[in-house]
Amino acid sequence: MSAVIGHDHDHAHGHDHYPGGIMRWVKTTNHKDIGTMYLWFSFIMFLTGGFMAMVIRAELFMPGMQVVNPEVFNQMTTLHGLIMVFGAIMPAFVGFANWLIPMQIGAPDMAFPRMNNWSFWLLPPAALLLILSLFVPGGAPGVGWTLYAPLSVQQGMGMDLTIFAIHILGMSSIMGSINIITTVLNLRAPGMTLMKMPLFVWTWLITAYLLIAVMPVLAGAVTMTLTDRHFGTHFFNASGGGDPVLFQHIFWFFGHPEVYIIAIPAFGVVSQVIPAFSRKPLFGYTSMVYALASIAILSFLVWAHHMYTTGLPMTGQLYYMYATMLIAVPTGVKVFNWVATMWKGSLSFETPMLFSMGFLFLFTLGGFSGLVLSIVPVDIQLHDTYYVVAHFHYVMVAGALFSAFAGVYFWLPKWTGHMYDETLGKWHFWLSMIFFNMIFFVQHFLGLAGMPRRIPDYAPQFTDFNMISSIGAFGFGLAQLLFLYVVVKCIRSGEKAPQKPWEGADSLEWTHLPTPAPYHSFETPPTVK
Repeated sequence: MSAVIGHDHDHAHGHDHYPGGIMRWVKTTNHKDIGTMYLWFSFIMFLTGGFMAMVIRAELFMPGMQVVNPEVFNQMTTLHGLIMVFGAIMPAFVGFANWLIPMQIGAPDMAFPRMNNWSFWLLPPAALLLILSLFVPGGAPGVGWTLYAPLSVQQGMGMDLTIFAIHILGMSSIMGSINIITTVLNLRAPGMTLMKMPLFVWTWLITAYLLIAVMPVLAGAVTMTLTDRHFGTHFFNASGGGDPVLFQHIFWFFGHPEVYIIAIPAFGVVSQVIPAFSRKPLFGYTSMVYALASIAILSFLVWAHHMYTTGLPMTGQLYYMYATMLIAVPTGVKVFNWVATMWKGSLSFETPMLFSMGFLFLFTLGGFSGLVLSIVPVDIQLHDTYYVVAHFHYVMVAGALFSAFAGVYFWLPKWTGHMYDETLGKWHFWLSMIFFNMIFFVQHFLGLAGMPRRIPDYAPQFTDFNMISSIGAFGFGLAQLLFLYVVVKCIRSGEKAPQKPWEGADSLEWTHLPTPAPYHSFETPPTVK
């Protein structure tokens, strides 16, 4: 959005007052404060879920039982998935949305600031419920993050706490989505049409609609589980006339769009970073918007590709196979546009660009392995093996996490007024890149060789690859402590950031706001041409 004029710089006129102490954070309705809280919360959850991953990988370092018993292993597997998806990745991108959407569309704040505050403060109790489930009789549910029936019907009271936590997290997501949609549709600066919005805003508009569509479906699934457990219904209980496969249909109607709820904002971050470091506008902006919308619509039509082994009829399998392959078309459009943006650009490779390159390479690799899994006979062979674990970590971790790191490094100067340590940032990237591939690339071979997932022990022939994977996991975990150090060092003692540290950045927060961004911004909206 470089063609922007007519803004009177009235943002630095003494309105940066805000309450001090803890109550600033409890009662705040400022989108920047709430964005900061989302980001720190998601990082704490990332470390919590990461610790559980370390327990899993420590147990799998060698064959036999070493660290935890099988029940605790299953609980770690379940909570790791739930915490990473609902506690770490989703809140991280909501944090970006809170910080950036008002600044990128020239709005003073989110449309419903008090609801924004409430959306955030629902998260900590939900996270506590999930962790508390570890300490109740029977422990946390050991059913995997998919919460499949009939196992979920038979679990202890930890399952009830998990269901309650999911309800609260869903409420938070729906309120946040209503806020984002209302903000984007009603508070844009004069002249900023929908097709002039930065692509990050577009990705969040699409994601917010997805969330409103699918979170109630998940709430319905877990409520039916709850009534099966305590109120005598038999939705998923075969002995009472129910069908456990029904749960899978409902869950994956939520679960597949959920993958894109995580990935689409990541696409938005990368679509801001790559043009800035290529010093060129994004190639094919309009086609990117249509590709993102197409992916969102297609994500509702492919849920049963997770269920090829449940006895779907042949025609159903063929439909889901071809529909899944169709998603490769808009995905290819996006990858082509990112590459074309860099083509003949004046490229430089600071840390945000390195993480965006890492995202592009690893996400494309994860997309290819997904295409392999879309083929019915191959999927039946590889179902529930480590090949699937490798695939979705290439999509979710590399896709979302690398993009989130790119975003943090890109906007840290705007948020804090300080530059991060570029050398340490690059170390963080290369360590993450190397250790990530040590963890998950070898898991493709484990899956192809037939090692099933969600098991605490394995046959000796899988030992070498598991050792490589576990060493990679510990290295990846340590690399994230370096990230924490870089961020804290930047906040406390980083060099003063220039007004516009990235030459090619052209959205409103860079062109029309000082660095660091003032507490209250755009009290008078800019005019966009």
